[in-house]
Amino acid sequence: MAVVEMRKLTVIGLNSGRAPFIYELMNLGVVEINSQDNIVSDEDWMPDIFQPSNSADVSRLEGDIIRVSTALEAIAKYDPSKKPLLITRKEMGREAFIAYMNKVRTDTERNMDKAIAAYKVITDGRAEINLLRAQITGLQPWGKLDIPLELNETEYVSVIHGVTSAKVQSGQLITAVTDGVPSAIVQEIGADKQQKYFSIIVLKEEKDALYEVLRPFNFSVVPMSEQQGTPTEAIHRNEKRIEEIEKLIAENEQVLVELAPARKDIEFLYDLLVTQRDRARIVGEMLSTETVFYFDGWMPAKSQPEVEELLKRYEFYYDIQIPDAEEEVPVLLHNSGAATPFEAVTNMYSLPSRKDIDPTTILAPFYFIFFGMMLSDAAYGIILSAICFFVLKKYKPEGTIYKMFKMFFYCGISTFIWGALFGGWFGNFFTVAAETLLGKEFTIQPIWFNPLEEPMRLLIFSLILGAIHLFIGMGIQAYMYIRDGHPTDAICDIFLWYVLLIGLVLFAVGGSVTPALSTVGKIMSIVGAVGIFATGGRKKKGIIGKITGGFGALYGITSYLSDVLSYSRLLALGLATGVVAQVINTLGSLAGGGILGAVILTVALVFGTIFNLAINALGAFVHSCRLQYVEFFGKFYTGGGREFRPFARKTKYVKIVKDQDK
Repeated sequence: MAVVEMRKLTVIGLNSGRAPFIYELMNLGVVEINSQDNIVSDEDWMPDIFQPSNSADVSRLEGDIIRVSTALEAIAKYDPSKKPLLITRKEMGREAFIAYMNKVRTDTERNMDKAIAAYKVITDGRAEINLLRAQITGLQPWGKLDIPLELNETEYVSVIHGVTSAKVQSGQLITAVTDGVPSAIVQEIGADKQQKYFSIIVLKEEKDALYEVLRPFNFSVVPMSEQQGTPTEAIHRNEKRIEEIEKLIAENEQVLVELAPARKDIEFLYDLLVTQRDRARIVGEMLSTETVFYFDGWMPAKSQPEVEELLKRYEFYYDIQIPDAEEEVPVLLHNSGAATPFEAVTNMYSLPSRKDIDPTTILAPFYFIFFGMMLSDAAYGIILSAICFFVLKKYKPEGTIYKMFKMFFYCGISTFIWGALFGGWFGNFFTVAAETLLGKEFTIQPIWFNPLEEPMRLLIFSLILGAIHLFIGMGIQAYMYIRDGHPTDAICDIFLWYVLLIGLVLFAVGGSVTPALSTVGKIMSIVGAVGIFATGGRKKKGIIGKITGGFGALYGITSYLSDVLSYSRLLALGLATGVVAQVINTLGSLAGGGILGAVILTVALVFGTIFNLAINALGAFVHSCRLQYVEFFGKFYTGGGREFRPFARKTKYVKIVKDQDK
């Protein structure tokens, strides 16, 4: 339940100290600055304030960022080095980063310009090659034409090139032209599956008559005047030009290959420009007069001392307040220990609203248990945890990606535990391998029981676990009712349901223990049902409304039944992993013993494990989330909180750390 407490911050300071203050505020990275649009629209403020326009600076920096991005894209395409699975940001102290960029910036910008110029030559060259090849394709059917293409008329005659459908009879067209325009000379140059190609020489004064004769044949004129020489000469000229461009492209591709070592510095330049742009943008969004500036925002309560120290150092006026009860406050989660990675599950659904509690600490153990039960193979758990451990140590991911890999690392441990409890080690691979290759019986006994042999036992355990999960969710809602001053709602909407549901369970199964439990369960069921019926319509008006409200509330028992049954998916997915693994092992054993049988069985194990682990790990992830989002959150959680977005360095390639942390 770790939603960080927030404070509302208001600051007024002198413009003379704004630039260095903004720089240090960004380095702190703990204050979210609000948009000032609402204040700008307030008539009481507008006569005395204005917003300084930094649009020119922001636009210039945006343009520089685009150029750097283009250079990085160009170099990345030709960088011969191996691409990493994940981008790992290099850690540098702030002063060290600034000193380094001051040292290399001139050379870095020169390399960036060189990369952009080379990339432009490459892209323009490829575009020209595509155009030239299209021209060659268009000229090839005219290869037999011996008239220069730029020659479309003389003093007395016009030269017309055109096409008709391949279905047109050439003899009919030539005859029609000869009869209708006796002076015309028609030559069929070539044909393909779609068209026929004709060249016609006609007196200028008879051109209109020629077009009239050609109209029934759907003759289309093809302009050729942009080309020079005969089609054959134009094709050769284009082919030669293509060779020249390809050589030029190759030279510039080599330039980009040689620029690969400069890629790191260009990435650093990108981060530097992004931080400068963000500072310029935030300055432009602040309200200002000729001498002072103003902004308000939010900060975590725990960060108040360091923010105050900065404000006092600059001698700015500031006001820090506890937000009003109904005020929308940005949400920042902070969970300690093993629960922290499971914030990713909460964030994928929605951050808690102001009235919610952070469910992460409570959902974490259940998600851990559910995932492991669904995948439930000890060997798969070892593999999953090993992969996540390798990625965490090798690539050091950050943010949500870090949380996801850390969460799956824990889930792999859960999978190992449940796999050992259920006796799943690559399914029944070792049993099959011993029998197939050695002719001996060997079985790894489950610590608890084998779900494939006792599915009902696992089903009952899954439903009990689901009931506990739901009851905790209901308990959180009861706590929230009491916290908000509504104890009656906690009793009527939660406590009475506890009495009814527990009573039904005792009435149904308590007799197998002692008849007294069944009797107690019967009494509890009646008390709970009557209480829910009597209080379910308490907020409705009139007798009819209260009665229908009571029946409607009591009908809610069907939703509790369906919610509990949803946890049967723990059984279904747990069995699916084991069954698929056993099928794969059986198929791998069909080749029998010997070296060939061992090879086939091993190949089946490798590819089958990859397939089974990928498919069922995805299923365990999705369905574990569903049990949290639909069944658990549905009992108490609203969500809809707005993420806390502090004004901080948002770098992509370098991680700026405080110098004392280095």
